[in-house]
Amino acid sequence: MGFPANGASAEHPIKFLIYGRTGWIGGLLGTLCQAQAIPFQYASGRLEDRASLEKDIAEVKPTHVFNAAGVTGRPNVDWCESHKVETIRTNVVGTLTLSDVCRNHGLLLLNYATGCIFEYDSGHPLGSGIGFKEHDTPNFTGSFYSKTKAMVEDLLKNYDNVCTLRVRMPISSDLLNPRNFITKITRYEKVVDIPNSMSILDELLPISIEMAKRNLTGIWNFTNPGVVSHNEILEMYREYVDPNFTWKNFTLEEQAKVIVAPRSNNELDATKLKTEFPELLSIKDSLVKYVFHPNQKVKA
Repeated sequence: MGFPANGASAEHPIKFLIYGRTGWIGGLLGTLCQAQAIPFQYASGRLEDRASLEKDIAEVKPTHVFNAAGVTGRPNVDWCESHKVETIRTNVVGTLTLSDVCRNHGLLLLNYATGCIFEYDSGHPLGSGIGFKEHDTPNFTGSFYSKTKAMVEDLLKNYDNVCTLRVRMPISSDLLNPRNFITKITRYEKVVDIPNSMSILDELLPISIEMAKRNLTGIWNFTNPGVVSHNEILEMYREYVDPNFTWKNFTLEEQAKVIVAPRSNNELDATKLKTEFPELLSIKDSLVKYVFHPNQKVKA
């Protein structure tokens, strides 16, 4: 399904307006646009300030808007548990305001959301290969962050101009970035070992730009097909990057003692994305091609 009122033509070449300049995904989007010679500008307005969003659109005159802004918490989502109003202001009020302003201007909004709104259950057991689909109702409310994200996703279904991308445990080839899931788990004292769906940004962000060009809308599980566990990633890290790397595991029960809010663990069904982009690699193949080969320090 596309958004017919939006898009580029010979008379109106594409121009992107990006929210989230200081964020990880927002920064990568700008780099990709530069590499692809796509005209873009970073927004200066704040999501919850409607007048500032109107001003951005009037000045930039974009054909597409990207929202990579939001509150995830620093150093992690536990921050949201004690900053609920701030979390609502950006993740709920801000996202809805931007969606509404874009709709009024006939603009497609590509919204980088989260897939951390599900957890394994009896209908989607761990290890079964049965993933949650785009139409499934979120079942994870363990963290306030996830609760706000699920709330917004449900409301955004009513906006025909929004493309919601469910990102999970994002990974990139930049192994020094503290937001990178691999960087996080290599620095933890102990890690759990649970298979999960994850998003390889080096492969998926260029796809998201193409999705905007195609004016795709609706909800998309924005992960590589399949699952990978913490230990499998760390084994690859040891094989390609640091042969002396070691780690320790602990259980979910032990993890619960050192975090404030429970974490989401799930598999998302990426069939819809794979059908639209048949070249999309499985999570393990994508890890090797986009992350570990470029960072290989151990001789094969």
